[in-house]
Amino acid sequence: MQSGLKFTNRREEIAEIAVRDLAKKYGTPLFVYDHSSIIARYHDLDAFDAVRYAQKACSNIEILKILRKEGSLIDAVSEMEIRRAIAAGYPIERENAQSPYPIVYTADIFDRGTLDLITGDAPVHVNCGSIDMIQQLGERAPGRDITLRINPGFGHGHCQKTNTGGPGAKHGIWFQDLPKAKELAANYGIKITGLHMHIGSGTDMEHLAMVAGAMKEAVHEIGSSVDTISCGGGLPIPYKEGEICVDISEYHRLWNDLILELQEEYGHPISLEIEPGRYLSAESGYLVCEIRAVKNQENNVFYLIDAGFNNLARPIMYGSWHPISIASSDGRKLPEEELDVIVGGPLCESGDIFTQEEGGFVSKRSLPIAKVGDYLILEKAGAYGASMSSNYNSKPLAPEVLIEKGNDRMIRKRQTFDQLIMNEIF
Repeated sequence: MQSGLKFTNRREEIAEIAVRDLAKKYGTPLFVYDHSSIIARYHDLDAFDAVRYAQKACSNIEILKILRKEGSLIDAVSEMEIRRAIAAGYPIERENAQSPYPIVYTADIFDRGTLDLITGDAPVHVNCGSIDMIQQLGERAPGRDITLRINPGFGHGHCQKTNTGGPGAKHGIWFQDLPKAKELAANYGIKITGLHMHIGSGTDMEHLAMVAGAMKEAVHEIGSSVDTISCGGGLPIPYKEGEICVDISEYHRLWNDLILELQEEYGHPISLEIEPGRYLSAESGYLVCEIRAVKNQENNVFYLIDAGFNNLARPIMYGSWHPISIASSDGRKLPEEELDVIVGGPLCESGDIFTQEEGGFVSKRSLPIAKVGDYLILEKAGAYGASMSSNYNSKPLAPEVLIEKGNDRMIRKRQTFDQLIMNEIF
């Protein structure tokens, strides 16, 4: 576990390639991913029996392929995420009855397209987050194996919008409804082989002990058919200086103790899965932007950049903090002097501010004095950056570039105007 991490607000390189070279080659705004960071974070989790990447964090097919080659499984939350996983080479079927499922669909509903897909051409395993899903699957494909996502009655998160447990959360089957879910599954010959519990972000060990206790009760309710437990995702990363990294070994120990106890009780192996998304991709990603205006508004200085919440929505949605750094556009050394500045984007919205806190309160950052044409880098943007991007204000989706062993290559082109309007009928 690391603590007291230091961040810098000056950055000339990403993975040993000059920021200005990347910006001039690919244009801005631009997502850049460091391949080595993804690999390192993945192998932090080697103690778990299976690592299932929650691809909603960053779903570029090349990122999925990188993780597949390392041995990762995949979590999909939509029809198109299932199709992305298949396009990245993940098999639909598992190798044998003891192997983990390569792709799991986790959701609280079946939209009609997804139900058609998983009962037709791509019969992937389903992690049901509602009782209605069990019935709808049973009517179309009786006799399948499923996992249940459980809402234990409490949650946790760095803000209310990331809390995925408790009575105010839409996710999971309410813990008191497990007998009903078990009975309905039996009516359709469906076997419940796994339980999943993800209650939000954060890894307070006292809180996680409550989650493990709730999982134990859920296993006792379902019984000996359970051979897989998923402790979900939500592993945090440090965004601010001094924040403490999660103690992976302690996190694993807490869950493994439960697994050992249940294996002794039921007399058969039980696999322990973890489902990270942000943990694997966030630190790898950088959103490289160009400063297009420096404005003085009474006592405030604004750096206005060419990326907005259409590119990175986390600050406006959650009040999320991202480290910010500056790179000179001409190779000059940045001055030692710094300014307290507000960083904003180009969108026709007052809320298009990257330096804000939860609730929309604008804050400031101390950054080097910069000029128009210099580059501003929003760091740790590899999770919920590109994957949450939109075309608001008719802005094109930004390109994505991967750096591997000192070589940069494009893994998604910048969206063109023709692509932007191609599905419109006029």
